[in-house]
This record gives sequence, C-alpha cells and structure tokens, in this order.
Amino acid sequence: MPRESYQERLKELREDVLYMSEVVLERFRLGLDALEQKDDDLAMEVIEGDDEINQMYLGLEQDCVDLLALQQPVAGDLRFIAASFKIITDLERVADLATNLGEYTLEADRDMFPEVDIQGIADLTLEMIEDAMMGYSKENVDICYEIAERDDEIDELCEDASEAVVRDLIEREVADIVNEAEIEMLMNGVSRLLLTIRDLERVGDHAVNIAARTLYMVDNDADLIY
Repeated sequence: MPRESYQERLKELREDVLYMSEVVLERFRLGLDALEQKDDDLAMEVIEGDDEINQMYLGLEQDCVDLLALQQPVAGDLRFIAASFKIITDLERVADLATNLGEYTLEADRDMFPEVDIQGIADLTLEMIEDAMMGYSKENVDICYEIAERDDEIDELCEDASEAVVRDLIEREVADIVNEAEIEMLMNGVSRLLLTIRDLERVGDHAVNIAARTLYMVDNDADLIY
C-alpha cells in the first residue's frame, strides 16, 4: 500500500472512531430521555439501535486489523491503531449501557424514586466521554489527566446517590404498604435506580479508559492504564 494511501487510511480511521463516539453518545442520551419520560417507544429505538453500533464496531475492528496486516506499522502509527481499537471497544460498551437504560424503561411501573439527580450525573459522565474523544482527536495529553481526576468526582456522586436511594428505602414506612404488589414495585424501582447509577459510573470509567489509551498513543505512557 503506498505511503500516501496508508496515511489517508489512518486519517479515515480517526474520523470514523470520532463519528462512532457521536452516535454512541446520542444513543445514550436517548436512553436517559426514555428512562426519564418512561417512553417505551424511545426505549425500543435505543434497544433496536444497538445492532447498528455493533456493526459499526465490527467494521472498525476490521479496519484496524487490515491496517496492521497490510502495512505492519511501527512506533506512533502502531500505537495509534492499537489505541483506536481499544477505544472503539469502550465506546461499544457505553452503547451496551445505553441499551440497559432502554430495558430499565420497559420494566418501569411508575416513579417511586427519591430526589436523586440522575440527569446531572449523566451530563457529567457524557461530558467526560466527549472530552476524552477530544483528547484523542487533538492528541492532547493534558485532557487525559483531567479526565482521570474528574472520575473521582463521578465516583463520589454515584456513591452519594446510591446511599440516598438506600436511605430513602429504609425511611419509607414499608410496613404501611399492605399490598405485596406495591412492595414489589418499590423494590424493583429501587433496584433499577441503583443499576442506573452503577451504569453511569461505568460510563465515567470508560472515559478514563479512552483517556488512558490516548495518553499511551501520544506519549507511549501507560500511566493511566489499569
């Protein structure tokens, strides 16, 4: 493969990875909207759209394999392709978490949650993914370290939110709910909310993974990889 053509393929790979991140983030936002609005149609759109993300992932995976096999890259190019492959894996997993939100929506009966700012936490985690992808796009290592620091804030917010959910459950007068169906509904609602909080924390973790691979790609530095 001529060098000029090869460099063009590398450029296209970066653009395609960035496009995948945009699609995944939009899908996750739709999942959050579906859960907040209890919109079954929107939830199904998110769930059924997961196949598109999977196909996009497989296509980019093959592109990475082809670039490795046809050119046998070294040094920076090799790290770029390897990092891109790991990043699309994290993006595919974020899409899976969006599908979870769609499924939680379909299982929801009614709103019985305490005042937990799910949307606020979600906005912060999605901003982390956006910024991590900007770091990848611009090869900016400063952003990579900032992402890792912000993850501590997300972890704390998720821990506080989970504790608030459990505290609300304890404080409820469950004994006054004589209908077993109502008790089951309450417990299912609490379970879904805790799972949602867990999934948001995982989105933050994937943002850190993306930042870690970008740092490795740019500086051959594995400091954030864990």
